[in-house]
Amino acid sequence: MVASQGRKDWSGIALAAGILFLALSFLGIWLGFARGDARPAYGVLIMFSFYLSIGLGMLLLIMLHHLFGAGWSVIPRRQLEHGITIFPWLGLVFVPFLLISYLTAGEDQGFIWKWFNETAVADDVLYQKKKWWLGETFFLIRYFIYFGGWILIASKLRRCSLQQDVDGDPKWSRAGAKWSAFGIIFTALTLSGASIDWIKALEFHWFSTMYGVWFFSAAMRAALAVTVLSCLCQVYKNGPLSGLFKTGHLYDLGCIQLAFTVFWAYISFSQYFLIYNANIPEETFWYVMREQGAWWGVSMGLIFGHFLFSFLFLLFYSNKVKAGPMIFISVWVLFWHLADLYFNILPSKRLDYDLYIAYPFSITLWDVTAFLGIGAICAWSYLRSWKGSQLIPIRDPRITESLQHHGR
Repeated sequence: MVASQGRKDWSGIALAAGILFLALSFLGIWLGFARGDARPAYGVLIMFSFYLSIGLGMLLLIMLHHLFGAGWSVIPRRQLEHGITIFPWLGLVFVPFLLISYLTAGEDQGFIWKWFNETAVADDVLYQKKKWWLGETFFLIRYFIYFGGWILIASKLRRCSLQQDVDGDPKWSRAGAKWSAFGIIFTALTLSGASIDWIKALEFHWFSTMYGVWFFSAAMRAALAVTVLSCLCQVYKNGPLSGLFKTGHLYDLGCIQLAFTVFWAYISFSQYFLIYNANIPEETFWYVMREQGAWWGVSMGLIFGHFLFSFLFLLFYSNKVKAGPMIFISVWVLFWHLADLYFNILPSKRLDYDLYIAYPFSITLWDVTAFLGIGAICAWSYLRSWKGSQLIPIRDPRITESLQHHGR
């Protein structure tokens, strides 16, 4: 059964909305650049990071499925395969950052990444120690390596799955496992590199050896939340996945979400604890800035909302097997994941670079247009894949196990 059979095609509307809102977002970047204000660009970067993290988390979940030979996850896996089509379009969304950064390098303060202005940081000792990594040419090379690799791996995994729908040959399952064995190592390394390049390097003075792992844990939580929402949307009112996506699938997704909730908290606390205990100025200032003004409230929200509430909520079996509670906690996790990205990115735009005075918490019009624009492009990419494929991997060797999965 083709997934979109008998369903209205919303992909054209999503594409038009995406182009419109993205155009407004890039207009905001241009207007901000004209008056020396990088805040609109920071907003687009936050939303870009939000959707990129979801795509990378989905890619990792697919590879984990293949590597472990999981049977229960065959049905929800198809939703992930639609989700990983977003990488080419996210790569294009990132191009304006590259254009502005390279066209203005050396002429201003670097706009977003301050180290792009080598003249301004030439006497900076910490920059000199990191210059081998923070170079304009190497930065561009890594961009092509990251997106080129993600696009290649995603396309190969999709091809293995979709081709198996046609001929049912088990060789495609073996091919998926082989690509996953390579891809999971590549994605782990490049995910860490991208989070350092595009987020952590906003504040190039800062040191953290755990940043890539933090981004990984956050990406997995966000990807699992979107997976739950996409599956349940297709169960609602006798949707196409009704009778196929079962309580057992929902329960298992909830259990993995609980596991990564604990892992995210462990990584976040460990990073803070190590920096607090070492008490080195080159590390502690990052948290000091985030204890100012409204950022203190955001940090408390991440502790008690993103971790503690989510942890306690997902502990209960009844919450993991009902659609309503799982929709609620999935939206909750995505909300706090976005707040986590604000917390990591926006304070790096300082009001005073000598006194470490952080930019105050704010949500602007350009943040909203970027959220809607990039989100609509991702939705278009998802729907474009969804309408041309089988609803589930109908000839996967483990499809019967997934169809009969009842969980606990």
